[in-house]
Amino acid sequence: MKTILQVGFILLIYTLLTSCSSQNKMAIDKSTVENFELNKYLGTWYEIARLPNRFEKDLVGVTATYKMRDDGKVAVINQGYKNTLDGKLKKATGKARIPDPAKARLEVSFFWIFYSDYYILELDTMDYQYALVGSSSDNYLWILSRTPKLDEETYNRLVADATERGYCTDQLFKVPQKTNE
Repeated sequence: MKTILQVGFILLIYTLLTSCSSQNKMAIDKSTVENFELNKYLGTWYEIARLPNRFEKDLVGVTATYKMRDDGKVAVINQGYKNTLDGKLKKATGKARIPDPAKARLEVSFFWIFYSDYYILELDTMDYQYALVGSSSDNYLWILSRTPKLDEETYNRLVADATERGYCTDQLFKVPQKTNE
């Protein structure tokens, strides 16, 4: 009996550890929203959830602000607090270029001439109140909102959409945000 439990436990651990790796072998659906309006997307977005990544390690209260620059590019200001909402504010300023204004895709750079893809996969196309953002890599995924909180139904739908697209959502980190409550 003890051996059966040990084998069952090992199989459970193996399944948990490989569930995302087998999912990642699927092609990620990177299709973006249609009828995108950049001007409506500009402004501040709160990071509701993200896949863990090295450049946001230990950051909470994260926001991203997008503003048009005089040269036609978009200024990108990402900021968050180290470890706690009262921690040290960390800020990164970058730029984004728009390869095709009709597509919901940007190329973002925080370092010299190196750009990364920024795909707006899902979006509240009526009021631009929430977004699901991915990259050319399945290692990057964000759920954004215009407010520090996103209702659970919308959050769950965006997670389901990301999962259906092939992203490993079991590792999503819900980002604590400052609220007025």
